[in-house]
Amino acid sequence: MENRGRGVGLGLALVAAIAFGGSGVAAKPLIEAGLDPLHVVWLRVAGAALVMLPVAWRHRGLLRSRPALLAGFGLLAVAGVQACYFAALSRIPVGVALLIEYLAPALVLGWVRFVQRRPVTRAAALGVVLAVGGLACVVEVWSGLSFDVVGLLLALGAACCQVGYFILSDQGSDAGDDAPDPLGVIAYGLLVGTAVLTVVARPWGMDWSVLTGHADLNGTTVPAWLLLGWIVLVATVVAYVTGVLSVRRLSPQVAGVVACLEAVVATALAWIVLGEHLSAPQIVGGAVVLVGAFIAQVSAPPKPVRSAESMELASSSHSSEAGGVPASETELSRSGNAS
Repeated sequence: MENRGRGVGLGLALVAAIAFGGSGVAAKPLIEAGLDPLHVVWLRVAGAALVMLPVAWRHRGLLRSRPALLAGFGLLAVAGVQACYFAALSRIPVGVALLIEYLAPALVLGWVRFVQRRPVTRAAALGVVLAVGGLACVVEVWSGLSFDVVGLLLALGAACCQVGYFILSDQGSDAGDDAPDPLGVIAYGLLVGTAVLTVVARPWGMDWSVLTGHADLNGTTVPAWLLLGWIVLVATVVAYVTGVLSVRRLSPQVAGVVACLEAVVATALAWIVLGEHLSAPQIVGGAVVLVGAFIAQVSAPPKPVRSAESMELASSSHSSEAGGVPASETELSRSGNAS
C-alpha cells in the first residue's frame, strides 16, 4: 500500500512538473504581444483564484483554524515565487535564473536535515547533486554569466520561496483527519497571492486590448485568451493541485527533486512548440535530471507514520496551546527527536 501511495505521488509530481513547465510556452507569446511579464503573472494568479473561489468558500473554516498557513502559502508559494522569478528575468538570463531557482531541492534537503533533523540518505543527496548538475546543462548556464547582484538575489529569493512551497505543502500531512484540506490551502493561497501581486503588478495599467487579439506561436496565430486559459487552468490550477497533493504523498525533498523536471519539460516544449532547438548538452542534461530525480525518489526515507499514541499526544498538545507552543511545532519537534 505504501509503494502504491508513493507511485501515485510520483505520478502527481510528474503531472505538476509538466503543467508548471508548460507555462512559459504560453506566456512568452503574450509577453511578445505586448503584455508586461508581471501583468501576465497577475492574470495567471488572479484567474486561478477566481476558478478556485467556490473551493475557498467551501473550506472557509481554514480562515479560523489555519490563518498563518494560508498567509504563508499565498506570500511564498504563490506571490513570492512568481514575482521574484519574473523580476529576476529582467536582469539576468532566463537559463541562469531558472538554475538558481531550482537550487530549491538542495535547500529543501538542508531544511529536512538541519531544521527538522530527519535523516537524509547519501543516495538522496547524490540525486539532488545530479539533478542540479543536469539542470545546469539543460539551461546551458555557461551561455550567459553576465548578471548583476540584484538579479542574483531575486533569483535566490525565488528559490527560497519555492522551498516555502514544498515545506508548506507538507504542513499537517501527518495530522490524520485534522490535516488542512490541500485544495482549501491552494484556493486561499491564490487569493492571498492575488492581493499581494495586485499591489506589485498594478494591473490597472495593463493593455487589456492584447487579450482580445492574437499572439504568434512559432508562426501560428493563436487567440490570446486561449493562451491565457491554458496558463490559468493547466499551468496554475492543475499544477498547484497536483503539486501539493504529490508533496503530501511523497515528501518535500523527493517532490522537490522531481520538480526539477519542470525545466526539462519547459525546454522540450519550447523546442516542439516554439522551435527553440535543444543542443546535445541540453539533451544529456535532461537525462541526468531524470536519473537524479529517480535516485532521490527510490532512496529517500519514507515519511514517518504517527502511531495511535502519538496521535493522542498531538491531540493533548493541541488542547494545551494556551501554554505557548502551537500544536504544529510540537508535532514537528517530536518527529525530529524521534529520528
